[in-house]
Amino acid sequence: MTHDIDMIERANAMPSRPMMLMDENSLWGADIYIDVSKRVPGAQTTTLSGTFIPKVFEGPYEDAWKWEQEMREYVESQDEEVEKIFFYYPMCPKCSKAYGKNYAVLMAKIK
Repeated sequence: MTHDIDMIERANAMPSRPMMLMDENSLWGADIYIDVSKRVPGAQTTTLSGTFIPKVFEGPYEDAWKWEQEMREYVESQDEEVEKIFFYYPMCPKCSKAYGKNYAVLMAKIK
């Protein structure tokens, strides 16, 4: 991730309020989507579009699987179907520890 951030900064493409979305697609890894303000030479890029339903959760990272299940149930209760769920952590683990809270925003892309 350090390499990616360096590329973004060298391209002067870091937005004023950067956001990273995680596609936690396995127990051992995740795809990370880093918001940029413009094209970054040499970077693999994509555009995320669609309709999303967000929901905020609080608790330890180990509860992520519970949050995902709750998110799926919430989306279904809205008569929608989940296509993919992205995780957004507004604070780094160090900050979460300092503030005594760990927040996560799950963004469900709906079909």
